[in-house]
Amino acid sequence: MDNPCVFCTIARGEVPAHIVYEDDVVIAFLDHRPVFLGHTLVAPRAHIATLADLPADLLEPFFAPVQRVARAVEAGMEADGTFVAINNKISQSVPHLHAHVVPRRRKDGLRGFFWPRQKYRDEDQMIETAGLIRAAL
Repeated sequence: MDNPCVFCTIARGEVPAHIVYEDDVVIAFLDHRPVFLGHTLVAPRAHIATLADLPADLLEPFFAPVQRVARAVEAGMEADGTFVAINNKISQSVPHLHAHVVPRRRKDGLRGFFWPRQKYRDEDQMIETAGLIRAAL
């Protein structure tokens, strides 16, 4: 299989990575450009582009290791908690599904989400927005 995806090559053992966990479905390894030391990526071995593309039968086999790695990152890095995030298309530097598990400490310089927050104009805009999402489900 000729797949130039870097995460696929890591999963196949063709590219070295600092692997912290692996099983038949996922592989977890240190991000080479961490937000903080211990920043770990958890990716399915199969090439799946986004969370929306993840088959239903892989939800638990993918997310259970994400939870396990989050616990290990917090404990191993003696962190106060973790930030767990998945980018889909926008800001997804590698087009292969992966969860970021980032150790966090109080007063580490990051505030909540890493981007400015917005406000809804009014209650009507919130009702309209919720309706759009419900209709798409």
